[in-house]
Amino acid sequence: MLNNMILEKEQAFMIDGPVGQLELMVHRAGQEGALAALGLLAVICHPHPQHGGTMDNKVVTTLMRTYRDLGIQVVRFNFRGVGKSQGSFAHAIGEQDDLLAVLAWANNQWPEYGVLLAGFSFGSSVAAQVSYKLSVRHLTLVAPPVERYPYACDNAFGCPLCVIQGGEDERVNAEGVYAWVKTLSSPSELISYPKAGHFFHGYLSELKTDLTQVLLRQLE
Repeated sequence: MLNNMILEKEQAFMIDGPVGQLELMVHRAGQEGALAALGLLAVICHPHPQHGGTMDNKVVTTLMRTYRDLGIQVVRFNFRGVGKSQGSFAHAIGEQDDLLAVLAWANNQWPEYGVLLAGFSFGSSVAAQVSYKLSVRHLTLVAPPVERYPYACDNAFGCPLCVIQGGEDERVNAEGVYAWVKTLSSPSELISYPKAGHFFHGYLSELKTDLTQVLLRQLE
């Protein structure tokens, strides 16, 4: 088991996955963060593997810094077939197994930590679907393509939810996302940037600030 006292600020690991090794990065929580006392772990899923999505995507790393600076331990990882992760693309089905393997590994390291899930675009569907398979404290979905992948069961999640969407998204139907959020019966907040595109260029600092405030409200 890893020890927070000796864990480097950022550390790479290769772990056993469903179809081979999976590549991940662990980011040590900032001990001065506002939520450090809660003992939380966030795992982040990257965008579509067949369209250049990796754990180094700028939205993914912005999410990582948001959680880390709040005092939350963070894991980001590459789905099968991306970077050093073995295997090949599996249409958001095998990728759920990848996420579950990462969560099982993380739970072995920090068994007492509450789990938060986040995902950007394709990765948001993977996170959403896996949120029903284990206990999750919070879910963050960025630019979720809700018209192309499964998300909520019976219009509800088992935890508070934050959805982040750009109004000029060139890959996701923003109006469809806004309408979908209104159908949810579980606690949810929408962060909308009317002029932002899919990758939130020019809005990442604002995204970090706004998500921080939502997490403080929904988790404290």
